[in-house]
Amino acid sequence: MPLGEFDLIAKYFTRPVRRSALGIGDDCALLAPAPGMQLAVSSDMLVEGRHFLSTVAPERLGHKALAVNLSDLAACGARPLAFTLALALPRADEAFLDGFARGLFALADEHGIELVGGDTTQGPLNLCLTVFGEVPAGQALLRSGARPGDELYVSGTVGDARLALEAFRGTLALPGEQFERVRAAMERPQPRVALGLALRSLATSAIDVSDGLLGDLGHILARSGVGASVEVDAVPRSAVLAAQTLAWQRECTLAGGDDYELVFSAASHDADRVQVAARAAGVAVTRIGRIEAAPGLRLVDRGGATVAHTFGSFDHFRT
Repeated sequence: MPLGEFDLIAKYFTRPVRRSALGIGDDCALLAPAPGMQLAVSSDMLVEGRHFLSTVAPERLGHKALAVNLSDLAACGARPLAFTLALALPRADEAFLDGFARGLFALADEHGIELVGGDTTQGPLNLCLTVFGEVPAGQALLRSGARPGDELYVSGTVGDARLALEAFRGTLALPGEQFERVRAAMERPQPRVALGLALRSLATSAIDVSDGLLGDLGHILARSGVGASVEVDAVPRSAVLAAQTLAWQRECTLAGGDDYELVFSAASHDADRVQVAARAAGVAVTRIGRIEAAPGLRLVDRGGATVAHTFGSFDHFRT
């Protein structure tokens, strides 16, 4: 007998909740943030063919669906609490559901976050998650606090997801092991939740890199009313990407997207504290530039020469 909607939910997505006041089974979930905390809420939709390829393993898709949402909480310095899942499926494929649920809940358990509700329907494969986190009142990391003189940083390395996409497109060829490394970056991004928590009261602004480093940095500059200078060759990249031409390195690091690292600003006198916070979070952070009073984004190479700014940013309705 085909698996029905409520059987599907019961078999693959029903788990006891421990932190939330009420989980799956009623018309609404109930969340109870601790006293003095504010709720941080974010939603992301993943559509097959737009955000992920049909060839992705279901377990990796489950991981990524939650990871991109947790990345938004990280960018606000929020601790994850719970999430909802709205899932459209062409059919109730149990092999897909088993892998998807395993990947989803493995990452959920890693971050102590619970599934508390959502919806299922039949249709083209589409995943929409909403995450809920908590942050002390007045301590959320925002895009609007960058100040002239602040240093700019980015976590981890960026550009591998774009490199993997170009390999899938056939634009360039990568040896098997190198391809698998960058493919993992695209399909299993690691949300920097611990770093976001460590940057509370330290970072003056923050955003996660989803649509491209320069494009996302542009949101900080616009909201903060400032400009910036970025040292393009200081942007951290993997050994696989560093082996490509300089043109590809810059394209992938500056405009690649799908990295889910954090780009943030902090006062120059807090440089040592930034590195202490990064070590505590277990992720490297690299200084890549400086916030400036003059509006606009200026790119320079390692010798200080100006680099023409021709790099774009992903836009769902212009790409």
